Amino acid sequence: MSDVRSLADDVRLRAQLVAADESALTEAYDLHAPSAYALALRITGDPSWSEDAVQEAFVELWRHPERFDPTTGSLRTWLCMLARRRAIDLLRRQSAQRDHLTRLAGQAPVEPTVEDDVVGAAQAKAVRECVRDLPVLYRDAIALAYYYGLSYRQVAVELGVPEGTAKSRLRSGLRLLAERMSAAGYPMDAA
Repeated sequence: MSDVRSLADDVRLRAQLVAADESALTEAYDLHAPSAYALALRITGDPSWSEDAVQEAFVELWRHPERFDPTTGSLRTWLCMLARRRAIDLLRRQSAQRDHLTRLAGQAPVEPTVEDDVVGAAQAKAVRECVRDLPVLYRDAIALAYYYGLSYRQVAVELGVPEGTAKSRLRSGLRLLAERMSAAGYPMDAA
């Protein structure tokens, strides 16, 4: 029932945002900015950058509310995805600036080797394939926790399940993922 109410709320908010209703933006911000900020902070490690990432996500929502489709996911998940992208962009910019300053200082930046790139790409592909092949109840929980950076409590809310169920799905899904990764030749640390 909470999923239906949540979908109805997202549909209503989207319609109000498309109509340029500022109160809808305020409501969306009050509901979802804390989750988006927590994710951005986890990625950047910097409160100021995290605030920037969240602000850019909400500016995107205000400018283009029609891009949000409530039938494909919740507004919270969509805003977290936008904040995640912005946070990663900020990190990339910082890395590029650091490389530029290193070059100006006369030091060569440490470049990854071709071997590092190939191994990393192969591992990333194996992880995506193994996650894709997980049963949907594990896959959804893992996607929300690791791709969108939600806590197990937020995963529980998004999936409309008790917190204990969300924790169990994450734990079991990760165990199954580790088994499949190991079978694919990429053993995972037991940490």
